[in-house]
Amino acid sequence: MNPDGTERLAKVLAARGVASRREAEAMIAAGRVTVRGELVSHPGEPVDPRESTIRVDGKPIPALPRMAYYVLYKPKGYIVSRRDPGDRKSVMELLPELPERVEPVGRLDINTEGALLLTNDGELAHRLTHPSSGVPKRYLAKVYRTPSDRTIARIEAGLNLEDGRTAPCKLRVVKATDQENAWVEITVTEGKNRLVRRIFAEVGHPVAKLVRQSFATISIRGLERGQFRALSGDEVQRLREIAGGTPASAAGKRKRDPREGFAKPDPDWIERRTRKKRRLQAKK
Repeated sequence: MNPDGTERLAKVLAARGVASRREAEAMIAAGRVTVRGELVSHPGEPVDPRESTIRVDGKPIPALPRMAYYVLYKPKGYIVSRRDPGDRKSVMELLPELPERVEPVGRLDINTEGALLLTNDGELAHRLTHPSSGVPKRYLAKVYRTPSDRTIARIEAGLNLEDGRTAPCKLRVVKATDQENAWVEITVTEGKNRLVRRIFAEVGHPVAKLVRQSFATISIRGLERGQFRALSGDEVQRLREIAGGTPASAAGKRKRDPREGFAKPDPDWIERRTRKKRRLQAKK
């Protein structure tokens, strides 16, 4: 939000659930949006969402919806988009009729499964996917042959790919199989297209299967493929802290107020411990 209380027009449309920010920009460029009766052609047009009369195709935009946050276990074979010219299956087909229009946060390629966040909080989604955010994304990858310690060190330090050098990451071998394959866990903080697959291809360990275990600490634990759940309040707060620059390892960990004191031990437990100690001393 700007100091004067205005916001970018495309951001307002996304926040009201009209469309994703990218789709909203396309609507504005196509001349479908008016503000106070005047056609607007720039997505960055500052508007006051509390006062301005904003219409899309002649219809007023809806009121600000309740914020909603979900995590979906995306199966392989689904695209992360509402529509596809090739008529491929969309992750949106896995969701029932939700009371809010939500959009995916970031992308997962069609052959990758795992954690996919969905929300109508456009500002949070934008911050989580911004290149400077450094949001951790943890993957489990099945690769050809077990990477050596030297290869692991190369990957963790960063590799030179066609679109630049990769940022430092974390990697560990989880399990080696009998078929000359290995399961490895890798945590990256970038959102480059097909990054994990390209990293392992570069070092001669192509990926056969890839699962995103978590995005910004939100995991798919307890979910089956195609299932989703709403995030808890603590999880949403954690996301907001991470989007605001708090390291993922510290997000959501409230510091204890010294005035709260310490938990008092159970008197019965103390008595049992005391009697046991006396018995042991008597035997000596």
